[in-house]
Amino acid sequence: MAEAALAVHGGAGPAQRGADEKRVAALERALSAGWAALDSAGALEAVQAAVETLEDAPEFNAGRGSVLTADGRVEMDAAIASGTDGRAGAVACVSRVRHPVALARVVMEATPHVLLAGPAAERFAEERDLELMTPSWFVTPRQRERHDRRVADAIAAARQAGGGTVGAVARDRTGALAAATSTGGAPGQLPGRIGDSPLIGAGTYADTRCAVSATGDGEAVIRAVAAHEVAALVRHTGIEVAEACERVLHERVEPLGHGAGMIALGPEGAPAMPFTTEAMHRAWRVGERTGVASATAPERAGPA
Repeated sequence: MAEAALAVHGGAGPAQRGADEKRVAALERALSAGWAALDSAGALEAVQAAVETLEDAPEFNAGRGSVLTADGRVEMDAAIASGTDGRAGAVACVSRVRHPVALARVVMEATPHVLLAGPAAERFAEERDLELMTPSWFVTPRQRERHDRRVADAIAAARQAGGGTVGAVARDRTGALAAATSTGGAPGQLPGRIGDSPLIGAGTYADTRCAVSATGDGEAVIRAVAAHEVAALVRHTGIEVAEACERVLHERVEPLGHGAGMIALGPEGAPAMPFTTEAMHRAWRVGERTGVASATAPERAGPA
């Protein structure tokens, strides 16, 4: 029987100012929700529960509190992946679904597709009785104030304040692995832009050897196919998950952009939680051992 484990993140980027206590509290709530689901149902339910909790936390860039596009709207992306059987589901450019990760799960389980986008995805959510909100519900005063500045200044300011993309990886007692990621996108992005989070193999991936959720420079993560690159290194070279993450971040992602981070789990051991940015919010639990990593902790390979 495998040792259960769970890790969550709240985005990688520059060192963030203010609201650290709220971010830590949100990560702890997500860890608690995910662990309860892991204990009762399994890895897939755990990552969904953890990410849904973070989608409701306005301190992060996912769900409520998502950044705004250049035309002042919210466009959210999310994905979920099951390592046991290779299933995956994702949504992009949704503006009314309270928990995009829940819709991604429905896409995975109730359609023959992997990715749905835009208004059609929201109609599908409505047909499946998922909770919908008015677009204004997702926009917090903090994000509106930032958007009201000139777009160029807003992008720079957004990278200095507030949290980021959220995600979770889990391993249940059967050894099954799962990953999920959710985001509000990049501040000031063009309408219709889709980032790495809902792209299976880029920002989210799971198979029988590892589960990965990435964050940071989305375009660089896409170009590096970062999450799948981690899995490929583990599968073809036999290196540990932590080493694979470090190699992908430093050798594949960092030369293409402004840095990134990821959380990952293998069939055994603690999660890897490396990052090449100034900071990354993350928390973890393995068995009875638990912790919340400080945003700028010098150790970048995760808990021992």
